[in-house]
Amino acid sequence: MQALLDERAMIQAMMDFEAALARGQARLGVIPQAAAQAIASLCRAELYDVGALVAASGRAGSLAIPLVRKLSETVALFDPAAAGYVHWGSTSQDVIDTALVLQTRRALCLIEEDLLALLGHLLDLAERHAAVPVLARTLMQPALVSSLRARLYHWSAPLLRSAQALRAQAEQALLLQLGGAAGTLASLGEQGPAVAAAVAAELRLKLPETAWHTQRDRWLRLGAELGVLTGSLGKLARDWALLAQAEVGELSEAGAGGSSAMPHKRNPVACMQALAAARRAPQRVAALLACMDQEQERGLGGWQAEQAEWCGLLLSSHAAVRALSQAAAGLQLDLGRMRANIDQQRDLVFAEALALLLARVWGKAGGHRAVELLAQQVQARGRPLRELARQLPTEHAELRARIAPEEIEALFDLEAAARQADAGVAAGLARLRAEWTEMMDQPCKHHESPRSA
Repeated sequence: MQALLDERAMIQAMMDFEAALARGQARLGVIPQAAAQAIASLCRAELYDVGALVAASGRAGSLAIPLVRKLSETVALFDPAAAGYVHWGSTSQDVIDTALVLQTRRALCLIEEDLLALLGHLLDLAERHAAVPVLARTLMQPALVSSLRARLYHWSAPLLRSAQALRAQAEQALLLQLGGAAGTLASLGEQGPAVAAAVAAELRLKLPETAWHTQRDRWLRLGAELGVLTGSLGKLARDWALLAQAEVGELSEAGAGGSSAMPHKRNPVACMQALAAARRAPQRVAALLACMDQEQERGLGGWQAEQAEWCGLLLSSHAAVRALSQAAAGLQLDLGRMRANIDQQRDLVFAEALALLLARVWGKAGGHRAVELLAQQVQARGRPLRELARQLPTEHAELRARIAPEEIEALFDLEAAARQADAGVAAGLARLRAEWTEMMDQPCKHHESPRSA
């Protein structure tokens, strides 16, 4: 991702736009064919001093200005007449916005590749681990029994939704930018729409109804989806890091990182990397939103600020998904530890179920209070809740008359609880697998290179 977004790559993407502009115009007879050939042949970033162009952009206020100047000078060395047709009818924002669209198209494919790989690993784990009880935790405290499959479903579903949403928003946002000085293509006259269509075809981009110089809504919706994805990845990384704590020990990263001072440490480095990236993404999205109030037909400072934030958001998104995708490939699950963590609760994970059973006789408040008192005994005396619950019918005639011992015993069946949790997500997991397979069978379309590249 860093290579895709570096200065040389940006300049090449801008050159791709200039070559496509010249070729499209020549095909319509707007400029001579020979001029287009001369221009396109020199639209290669390796022919230019990238550092000098970037340095000049600070004084010029736009990277497009020194780039177009240098391209014109270079074309003039071989064909002076053709040099006059460089950047014909276009403006700086056209070349910069379109170049960023081209880079984003490739960047989204990198993100999607790792995202679908991560999803594949999670779905495979779900298929391999049926009815595995896990301790559900709410407000950071032990709660009830869930299942590993349910947990994997809840990790996977938001990621698949993001993969689908990114494709949908990319279809709307990855558009050619070509409007000329004020967005009207005035310098191209009646040929303006045809030129725009020709350039879009050259770059394999969708053609918008008109230039979107200061209408950034579709672009920002794509950015917001990247932010949502990175937030979901941060949640996944946070859960993994908590479950990887030595006191919990339910999973670990293969080959987890060590410590410079403590030889025993196994740090969840992938989680750390994903969380660091996820922490940066919200600020990027907020900055992009703050850039939307661009003035009239062409803004001052807004789209210039957007570029750095956009690249940072792409980097953060890919950093998070790449780290977790690589970690998921070797994720180590400790099923025995999952069971042990439940057993340490001395059956308190079934307190809610017991309270609801007792409510048949004592009402909801009465059942809740009775189990609350039993839970205090569990904590004080160390006896499992199941043992205390078994004694209730012998101590209370009204319970003995209406609740069979088998009903109490059935409440404490770990495997049954895990099967119930699995059943709750069975249809969802099947749908996730089918939709994931469909995405895998239809690879990312946004990787296409411009014809002029």
